[in-house]
Amino acid sequence: MSLEHKKSLKKNTLNNLTNSVKKPLYDLESIKPGIIHLGLGNFHRAHQALYLDDLFNMDLDHDWGIVGSGVMPHDAAMRKALFEQDLLTTVVELEPGANKVRVIGSMVDFLPVESGNPSLIRALCDPKIRIVSMTITEGGYFIDPATGKFNPNFPQMIDDSKNLESPKTVFGILVQALKLRKQKGIPPFTVMSCDNLPGNGKVAKDAVAGLADLSDSKFAGWIEQEVSFPNGMVDRIATVTTDQQREKLINEFGIDDQWPVFCEPFRQWVLEDQFSMGRPSFEKVGVTFTKEIEAFELMKLRILNGGHPIISYPGALLDMEYVHEPMGHQLIRDYFIKLEQQEIIPVVPPVPGTDLQNYFVQIQERFSNPEIGDTIPRICMDGSNRQPKFILPSIKDRLNERLGIKGLSLEIALWCRYCFGESESGKAIHIDDIHSDRLKKKAREAREQPTKFLEMDDIFGELANAPEFREDFSFALKSLWSHGVEKTLQDYILAN
Repeated sequence: MSLEHKKSLKKNTLNNLTNSVKKPLYDLESIKPGIIHLGLGNFHRAHQALYLDDLFNMDLDHDWGIVGSGVMPHDAAMRKALFEQDLLTTVVELEPGANKVRVIGSMVDFLPVESGNPSLIRALCDPKIRIVSMTITEGGYFIDPATGKFNPNFPQMIDDSKNLESPKTVFGILVQALKLRKQKGIPPFTVMSCDNLPGNGKVAKDAVAGLADLSDSKFAGWIEQEVSFPNGMVDRIATVTTDQQREKLINEFGIDDQWPVFCEPFRQWVLEDQFSMGRPSFEKVGVTFTKEIEAFELMKLRILNGGHPIISYPGALLDMEYVHEPMGHQLIRDYFIKLEQQEIIPVVPPVPGTDLQNYFVQIQERFSNPEIGDTIPRICMDGSNRQPKFILPSIKDRLNERLGIKGLSLEIALWCRYCFGESESGKAIHIDDIHSDRLKKKAREAREQPTKFLEMDDIFGELANAPEFREDFSFALKSLWSHGVEKTLQDYILAN
């Protein structure tokens, strides 16, 4: 399609889009706010916003529109871009060999990003707002990596506890808004985390109540008793938007969208049904409601989220750029399959209605999809926060059951080798991690003394003292430095 035929994405241009583009079937003006979403980005628009769009297309729940919000500079950029296109979003589902394109209209507003967040706090006090959802990344919950619990001693938490009338963090905002709602006699909204964390509802509850407790223990107790924090498991791969994707959308579909979302076809959402002020009819559009959320969470965190670094760290060390590339590398793929089937899946508890081996086959297909273009640097980032959530728990479980951990120890060794900051060809690797300087320092020390890397107590905790882990990690790291990635993977694959 020629550039002359491109259409800026607007409400008044929807009817001009080609028939191959799925458009909202509902009156956009009929959607009223019911949810404020904190940290609105690509994943949210490819996931929660899409489920709501599905509901609205069924002529259901039009009083559950989304109000976007955020506290970071990039949130302001997202707000500007979306307002210029009437808050519409193009979602491109990347089927292998085909793309499915739809425009969604489930967002009704996007609040200003301001110092002290006054507009956001006022909006949160509106009785029409009954759910506050959030995607603020796994690292945004002020968790101590060694204990897995909320740590109130972070400077941001201490600052907000002393200045709740003008808070800077998401949790300070929530505490202040809940306090004002309580004072005005407005029931508390439900807080729904959509981040990749085990027990994400409980983690969010601990952060909100924990911050409140720094200044008002009685109010913290009220939060514990009265505010709903459902646990949930979310799953869909959505990529970072690129200029190439924007051009693809113009050239192939004639849509000029400043911030489209490109994602895989697969999506899943599992939730606890704990909503104090009602909820949309999510079960009618494929959301699973269950009391056994922990089983679904653990399955996804260990098998899928744990699987990403297993392929991406060796891929990065071999100068690969996209996630599907290591899946096409026989040694990395075989390492991935053996490690998952022999060390990870055996310590994942049963999941209702789910065959774990079939789930793993599906993950292999998802990781191999070349259409997605998910990047290895994105998967490798934030390792100091992700490894304790996705990999270390499997090691702990296997040690507790006196089971071998050679493959998992090799994954940690690959992470350490990656943190050295240089691929096998000598290409510089940017370590995108809040602790990047320390990780690089420890990785460089570990080249000669492997266990130096395990001295980061806030990451490894007591696991660093486990003799079998220390031995297997040291052996794997020495092999990576002496023989390289491919020979080390081959030795693991061929070993009994």
